[in-house]
Amino acid sequence: MHRLFIAIRPPAEIRARLLALSGNIAGARWQDDMQLHLTLRFVGEVDPHQAQDLADALALVNFTPFTIALSGLGEFERKGRVDTIWAGVQPRDIWAGVQPRDALTQLHQKVDRACVLAGLTAEERAYLPHITLARLSRGAGSTRAFLEQNAGLSSPPFLIDRFGLFESHLGQSGAIYHQAAIYHAVPQSPEAI
Repeated sequence: MHRLFIAIRPPAEIRARLLALSGNIAGARWQDDMQLHLTLRFVGEVDPHQAQDLADALALVNFTPFTIALSGLGEFERKGRVDTIWAGVQPRDIWAGVQPRDALTQLHQKVDRACVLAGLTAEERAYLPHITLARLSRGAGSTRAFLEQNAGLSSPPFLIDRFGLFESHLGQSGAIYHQAAIYHAVPQSPEAI
């Protein structure tokens, strides 16, 4: 079985900016450089045949390159306690200065259609683009000061011209990710999703 997800890897300078935020929360397990990504779609466990079908379907995804930028921090709660801290992203058109929200959302939707083409069920949850920074244990300290101190997180726009299919291996110190395939923005083709 393969545990898969589809994601965008931010460029090195953006990852360095995010890594510089780590610390100052007791009980937080901060992501390392290899773990920083923006998920387009979590797949989960699939057999080798379906993994290959998915890789083939993702090759049909067509998109035009676009830019995004880091934009603020947030947290997810589970059962009334914070368990994840994340950095937000905002699509940004560096030439016009506007924020076309749908470029990233459209890519997510195309990736989801490729997943359905490969025999997976459609994503039912709302898409909230983010980059996970840390996971918090039950006894973790307060996130309040960290969020207040870094609330203005932002970055210059960075280009999105590719995404990848990743395999996740769970270990004692967290997940280890391996990029199984990479997909580049290409001109529109008749078979594209």
